[in-house]
Amino acid sequence: MDAAAIGARLASSAVVPLVRKLFTADGPGAGLVDRPVKISGLVTFSGEKRSLGEKELQKITAELVRRAVVSAGAHERPVSADEEEAVAIALAHTVQCLGNLEMDDVQAVQLGHKALAKRLRDTDPRTTYHLSDDAARLHDVLLEVACLHILHFFTQRSTFVARTLVSHSSQLADSIARIDLLLERTPSVLAEDTIFEARYAEHIIDKHGTLTIYGIDFTNSPDEWPLDTAYLSLELGMDKRGRQAPIRAEYVLAGRDRVLLRGVAGSGKTTLVQWLAVTTARQGAGNGRHLAPLSGRVPFVLALRTLTHLWHDLPTPGRFLAAVRSPLADAQPRGWTDRVLRAGRGLLLVDGVDEVPEKVRDRTKVWLRDLISAYPDNLWLITSRPSAVRDRWLEAQGFTELSLAPMSRGDVTHFIRRWHTAARSGDDAERQLLDTYEHSLTAAVRTKGDLSRLATNPLMCGLICALHRDRRGYLPRARKDLYDAALSMLLSRRDIERAMSAIDGIELTEEPKTQLLQRLAYKFLLNGKSELERTQAERIIAQTLPSVSAAVSQGTAQEIFRHLLLRSGVLREPVPGTIDFIHRTFQDYLGAKAAVEEGDLALLVLRAADSQWEDVIRMAIAHARPSERAELLAELIARGDTANTPRRRTQLHLLAMASLEHATQLAPSIRTEVERRASALIPPKGVSEARDLAQVGPVVLELLPGPDGLEPEAASLTVQTAMLIGGDAAIPILARYANCPDPGVRTQLAIAWHHFDTDQYAEDVISQMTGDDIYFDVVTLAELGALQNLGGRARLRIGEGLGSNNLLAGIVHRKLTHLWLQSDQSVTWYWLAAFSQLHTLILDHSPTPVDLSSLAAHPTLRTIGIHPDQILVDAGALHERFEVIDASKVNGAT
Repeated sequence: MDAAAIGARLASSAVVPLVRKLFTADGPGAGLVDRPVKISGLVTFSGEKRSLGEKELQKITAELVRRAVVSAGAHERPVSADEEEAVAIALAHTVQCLGNLEMDDVQAVQLGHKALAKRLRDTDPRTTYHLSDDAARLHDVLLEVACLHILHFFTQRSTFVARTLVSHSSQLADSIARIDLLLERTPSVLAEDTIFEARYAEHIIDKHGTLTIYGIDFTNSPDEWPLDTAYLSLELGMDKRGRQAPIRAEYVLAGRDRVLLRGVAGSGKTTLVQWLAVTTARQGAGNGRHLAPLSGRVPFVLALRTLTHLWHDLPTPGRFLAAVRSPLADAQPRGWTDRVLRAGRGLLLVDGVDEVPEKVRDRTKVWLRDLISAYPDNLWLITSRPSAVRDRWLEAQGFTELSLAPMSRGDVTHFIRRWHTAARSGDDAERQLLDTYEHSLTAAVRTKGDLSRLATNPLMCGLICALHRDRRGYLPRARKDLYDAALSMLLSRRDIERAMSAIDGIELTEEPKTQLLQRLAYKFLLNGKSELERTQAERIIAQTLPSVSAAVSQGTAQEIFRHLLLRSGVLREPVPGTIDFIHRTFQDYLGAKAAVEEGDLALLVLRAADSQWEDVIRMAIAHARPSERAELLAELIARGDTANTPRRRTQLHLLAMASLEHATQLAPSIRTEVERRASALIPPKGVSEARDLAQVGPVVLELLPGPDGLEPEAASLTVQTAMLIGGDAAIPILARYANCPDPGVRTQLAIAWHHFDTDQYAEDVISQMTGDDIYFDVVTLAELGALQNLGGRARLRIGEGLGSNNLLAGIVHRKLTHLWLQSDQSVTWYWLAAFSQLHTLILDHSPTPVDLSSLAAHPTLRTIGIHPDQILVDAGALHERFEVIDASKVNGAT
């Protein structure tokens, strides 16, 4: 766009706030004086009343340039992005000449805004000599725009000026009014986009800024809690080589543009999606370099469960908001989504591939592939349960596959603390009681193996906390019992606690509620959906109602359904007219109960190969009677034996093995057959098999071999399996690999430390790991102290939470030879001289320049690892003094 047109596009609302900053708020006798006032006495960047320095003035002109570029539109940019700063500096220099003018306000208004701008330019004509022609034109136009508003400001601040120059004052006001009216009628595309994006960001923050914390919905407790309070930072699991250093889940997009994230039910996938969306929408400063990729992005939350009505016509970008039923769908500017994605500013959060019916997953993949091909420069995060899609499902599109790790002991303790903090009320007695519950539950999770095996993800931890409070310290010992108790709490005790029984004229006990809900859940499963239209749900209740005598006389199907929706605590209506369960786990559990009660064992076996039914079948094993359980497992084995692909055979045999956890009573011969087939899958042959084995649970630990006779890859996968299973029972298995000759396996053991009790793991595993060929990851002061007690280690990789003072105090100086740090760990590096044996320093990438000149005097340092694109200060001197290697090619065992 031509620079002159830019000036015509700048509304007074964009310029006036900046102009006002150039002048004192109240001039001498403003509005009352009977004579002119020198301009030099009014400006805020010179004279006695100076309040703006050169930097502050440049910030004002830089903002004026930015608003001018915004008003032009993305495709009509007046100057290139790298020229904007030069224009702002030149404009600041020219505006600063106002303080040197021998002119008063009346003379300035008489002169007119164009002549005033020329007078300022002529003060130092060289100001724009270094600018390109386009940049110089933009400087001149913005100066004239500023002068127009400066003169109008003079007429507004002094009645004397306005009275003396009535004609000029009217002309100035009329010019500005005409520009604003024109802009109001013909706003620029980018201005429209900017206004809408601000509104859209507020909507995202409001919509996704709260979470349900299960079980904190008793008397005087809200159903939802702020995301900032409820969000728990979890860890990502290892990469396919098992050598990924632990990182927090919210940093999943640091250094990665496309990620497929796997996680079991309740592991926090959707919560992470919400957190990323809200964090991006807030565009807050100070998020740190790991969250820098989110800056300037526009989040699109595409929950696949909400698109079930669109499988034959998955949405194009222009229909994203309509597809997720956003109330802002009709307000978005025409072509806005396309412009965002073409500019590479999108953050696409596609949640729940596992909730897509298996028969249409290929269609979903094509939809994703086409979107990525059309808009390649955006950030993508796609979530799924582990087995819903095969390994490398989107590898051709450049996706990295990661997984949410099971909660570590520290995570569980932190969650328990957060839960009880959120649940505390203002009542002193209640607060004291919850303090007691928090301490007793924390101790129980640490000491009781069966309980710690259940507390592996946020959903299970939330249920455990709720039940512990509800039952005053008593907790179920098995997963089925935990869900039984949780549903009992939600379906009956919840309203009793709230004194809300029969509030709508309907009073149902727990059993009829369960019968109705499980029939509804089973229909969800049979239809392959996670959502149903409300009218369809009401029809299902109408069909079921005649067989539930306790409910049939209390109201119509619509009334009974409304009661279940409002009072069960299990159903919700995310958007008007659409129904789903508050969590998929409750749907699976209730649907499995209905399938068993209806005798549909053959159907369960038939659906066993569908990943959407895996948890249903496990729960069905738990609900079934011993004879039904034996029949179901025998059929799973037989179907696995005759499967037409190795993957399908492995899937069915592992499903049978995983179901043993729920088989409290089972014929010994069936159990033996299940275990025999599972033993053929151990050790795992790949990462997906290791992940599948880990889902089976602690029973697999008894089948895992030791390191003797295993190839390095098999040993690595075995260690990864044990780490993913977790719990105290896994530590002895991992300890057997402490002296494995393969450094990659020992690197995994060093990384796994964060998933276990710090001191116990250090004593049983780390203490046995001799040798100086691997890096030990240290992310907490407790781990640093534990290594110090063990005499230190030669190679350390330090997390971002530890400062130089911590390292100087906690590292055994004489032992350290290799150190791996964040590039922004320190401003200067003189403190490294304390480590007299240090000869190799590896630095992780940082977007900010790094000055390593202070390392020149280090007596023993010889090698420095830097990422190729790292910005270095005085890089030539660095290469002369040290051997510089590519840090991106360094791993934990090198």
